[in-house]
Amino acid sequence: MNLDDLDYLHSIDKGNMLAFVDALPDQFQDAWKLSQTLPLPDTTISQIVISGMGGSAIGGSLLAALVASTSPLPVQVVRGYELPAYVCGSGTLLVASSHSGNTEETLAAADQARLRGVQMLAVTTGGQLKQHAETHGYPVWQFDYKSPPRAALGWSFGLLLGLAHRLKLAPTIEQDLQEGIALLREEKSHYSEVSPLSNNPAKRGAGQLMGRLPVIYGAGLFEPVAQRWKCQFNENAKVWSQYEVLPEANHNTIVGIGFPEKMTVNMAALFITSRQFDHPRVRVRQKLTYRMCLENAIMADKFSPRGTSALAQMLHTIQFGDYMSVYAALGYGADPTEIAPINQIKELLLTEQAD
Repeated sequence: MNLDDLDYLHSIDKGNMLAFVDALPDQFQDAWKLSQTLPLPDTTISQIVISGMGGSAIGGSLLAALVASTSPLPVQVVRGYELPAYVCGSGTLLVASSHSGNTEETLAAADQARLRGVQMLAVTTGGQLKQHAETHGYPVWQFDYKSPPRAALGWSFGLLLGLAHRLKLAPTIEQDLQEGIALLREEKSHYSEVSPLSNNPAKRGAGQLMGRLPVIYGAGLFEPVAQRWKCQFNENAKVWSQYEVLPEANHNTIVGIGFPEKMTVNMAALFITSRQFDHPRVRVRQKLTYRMCLENAIMADKFSPRGTSALAQMLHTIQFGDYMSVYAALGYGADPTEIAPINQIKELLLTEQAD
């Protein structure tokens, strides 16, 4: 494995996932511009519920965390077929997010929302969700970006940022996003394939994960970012990965540090830390949990993002995790774009029935 061998990287990265990660700042810029021109729901709303799965849902989780301290109304994410009972009436805005427009869980939720009389908005590239919106007369925020859903986060999250800005859920989203985009463009030079291993922390981070199962720790703003890392390791690198939330993990997870004993040498604990935005007591917990991992022969590392705003730090952390997960895939000799088990499940779902 030589992550500085560009011919090797290109021979494995057949779906060109690295190019999608490189394009993340441009995705956000384009999505923001589009979001300012698209139609909004007609009536005043009292809550926002975002329905989606996988790469189409994580943008909602990121938005909910970002605006939690400023939004005058709650923003929540529903993953699955059924909506909670509180998703009803014209005071609710249901944002149905599906990259392909054909996600069965999201389509089922959209049908329920329509029957319950909620305001609706579709975020999609097309498919059945676009048809559903056109048939039932609610707005479609359609974008044209050909990639796997997880590689289009700049669109799925960027459009939601534009929606939040227009609904006045946070006062500084526009300037914070521009800071984040500039930071992503600057950091890309450090993380891209042409940056050598000696100067590339994403390549080095991937290298130390070879043969290890990553467990990512995040808190507050960075809880959904830790989830994003986990999913990127799963889908891009094809490795089993988990994410944990502090302080909750100090009330249960750490007790499971002992067994099976032979597994600890194959674990890696990755801590996302922010001096500006982590609670002071969480920072103490991070330090103690990090130390406990090392004392139990678990490899541990930290990532502290740059940026002055919460959004910029979130975007920088996402970018680093995306690059690291792709380099981990290439280190294993796996095409980061391939998702054979997901496709297999989709095929089986066409004929398999519940017991």
